[in-house]
Amino acid sequence: MAQGWNWQGFADYLVNPYILQGAITTLWLTLASIAGGLVLGGALALARLSSRLWLHAPAHFYIWVFRGTPLLVQLIIIYTGLPQLGLKLSVVESALLGLILNEAAYLAEVIRGGIQGVPAGQVNAARAVGLSASQSMRFVVMPQAMRLIVPTLGNSINGLLKTTSVTSVISMEELLRRTQVLIQEKFMVLELFVVAALYYLLMTTAWDFVQRRIERHYGRAYRTSSAAAAPATDAGALASR
Repeated sequence: MAQGWNWQGFADYLVNPYILQGAITTLWLTLASIAGGLVLGGALALARLSSRLWLHAPAHFYIWVFRGTPLLVQLIIIYTGLPQLGLKLSVVESALLGLILNEAAYLAEVIRGGIQGVPAGQVNAARAVGLSASQSMRFVVMPQAMRLIVPTLGNSINGLLKTTSVTSVISMEELLRRTQVLIQEKFMVLELFVVAALYYLLMTTAWDFVQRRIERHYGRAYRTSSAAAAPATDAGALASR
């Protein structure tokens, strides 16, 4: 006879320290992967925008490879393939490296799209007043590009919170892996998977709240600058009549 739903077991594992530690691991793994992915992705985006072939071509090839192959395959190659080349990595190191390399390929395109979304006239105006290329990027382009980058970046973080579960295949002790270990011991399959799902839902919901606040911040800055520019434009139009 099939075992029925165990409410007591479900309630106990909702606050189980072993599961909670897995959720914490998922959180720091996500944060570390996004941080590393942003650094590498930013460099790749700038390389993709470069007119120099020796920068543009390798960056394009990297993005093509890592966006075109499954993260699961990449993790297995890193964890089992690199030791054959003499580079032995721990489970944590392999998981972090795989997630960072994969995420960087996607974030590079997000950053590149945000930068290209800034009108060329803004860059020309910055150079006209004497700003260098790096200063133009820092003070003119990126503040405007962030309004375009932040929503997609936020969605990437939301997705990465769930994607970290793939690292369970190399025995990374994150939320899904610890859930699977308990299932093998307690045989409460549905109860434990529902507990894991609720943890993922809680983390993504909390991030959605943070993401909306960040988007409002950048949206408010854009609306303020637009409102400030509008009277000047109107005054110029009147003066020209």
